[in-house]
Amino acid sequence: MRGRPGLVLAALAAVFLAAIPTTSGTAGAEPGNSEAAAPTAVVEVADDWNPPAHLRQPLQEVWDHVEATYPDLHGFRNYGWDQVMANGGYLNFCVRWDSSRPVSEELRDRIHETLRRQYRKWTDVMLDNGQGHNAWPYTEVPVTVVGWAVRDRDTLRWDDDSVDIYVNDIREGAPQCAEECGRFFNQDGDYSRCPGGTARHYDQSLWLTEGMSGGAGGDWGQRMGSEYFVDSLDAENVTILLHEIGHTFGLDDFYDWTPTGISEFIMRAGSSPHITEFDGWMLRDFWRNVKHRFGL
Repeated sequence: MRGRPGLVLAALAAVFLAAIPTTSGTAGAEPGNSEAAAPTAVVEVADDWNPPAHLRQPLQEVWDHVEATYPDLHGFRNYGWDQVMANGGYLNFCVRWDSSRPVSEELRDRIHETLRRQYRKWTDVMLDNGQGHNAWPYTEVPVTVVGWAVRDRDTLRWDDDSVDIYVNDIREGAPQCAEECGRFFNQDGDYSRCPGGTARHYDQSLWLTEGMSGGAGGDWGQRMGSEYFVDSLDAENVTILLHEIGHTFGLDDFYDWTPTGISEFIMRAGSSPHITEFDGWMLRDFWRNVKHRFGL
């Protein structure tokens, strides 16, 4: 579910989960690897708009709807695009563990890897033959978890210092990482009050809530059930997460209308378990319409 940027969104109805078939397979993950590679800039990029002919009309309908319904479309400066560009090509995360389930080091690392792998499915959409589409300047966008927030330190069953740990700092009824370190709270990019400085700031939160059905997403990150996420660690597509990441980058919901000739795509909740060609071109179209703010 998407609300206007900057707001915490209500959860989707449980029917979202029921409507999506379970999809599993080899994920290509590397459990235990919590290190992300440095961002890689593109040397040459395309600078054109070339969607398939059968998608041009529905894409235009979607963008017309966005322009008509987003109250501050071009003034808002905290889409996922803004975050990646402000960082120079990477994203940092906080995990808000709103659950009593203990987390081992192994489970922690699998959660990190699943988040990276699912995020990559969206950022890979911005590539054409290994190069950035339409002036997109990065061939990859590393995702790193820099912090965990919990109610009780004993919930986390590891002793290393690979992530910052925040205990019993409660906001919206759930643990959170320090506001001084969050982009949502410091959109001017000033992290001088963050103990770890810019390197340990977080752009988004992966908010995992015990007993929650459905999901929510926005510029602040993505929220869904902790049981759902953990049960999906080996799935090829973590459908709710993928849907909510789409909202982080500005893509809308489609509860009350569908574009001409298109009915099954991940941003139409319950209609597709994976990112489709149409989803990918919607992402590219949003970039096409905001890239000018970055001088591209």
